[in-house]
Order: sequence, then C-alpha cells, then structure tokens
Amino acid sequence: MLSNMESIRSRNLQSALMSLEADAASAGRGFACLFSDSDEYETALIAERRAQGRYQAPRSRWPIVMLLGVLLMVVGTVLLLS
Repeated sequence: MLSNMESIRSRNLQSALMSLEADAASAGRGFACLFSDSDEYETALIAERRAQGRYQAPRSRWPIVMLLGVLLMVVGTVLLLS
C-alpha cells in the first residue's frame, strides 16, 4: 500500500512539474519581441503614429493674416483716394 501511495504522489508531482513547464513556456512566448532591433521598432512606431495623424504639420495662420492685411490696405487706399 505504501508503494501505491508513493506511485500516486510521484505521478501527481510529475504532472504538476509538466504543467509548470508548459505554463513557463507559454509565458515566455508572451514576452517575445516582434522586432529584431530598436530601429525596426521605432520605424513601426512612427508608421503607426503617422497613420493615426499625429505628425501632421500645424496649420499656419500666416496666409490668413497676410490676406487681412492686404484687404485693409486696399480698403484704406480706396477710402484715402475717394
């Protein structure tokens, strides 16, 4: 009977060890990196951010300011000459 209990305990220990090894292997795959180096990672990161529209240049307000300035000069000239 003692031999039977040792056999059951040995099987339980062996199955627990195999389960632990399988869990460790799957956890290791979870941390695997998709990129081979930092340059590849940064290239992918920049491409993703561009796709999201993060790197668009801010719109310049100079054309609107210049147009208003020219319009004011034209109106001022018309009023001065009339």
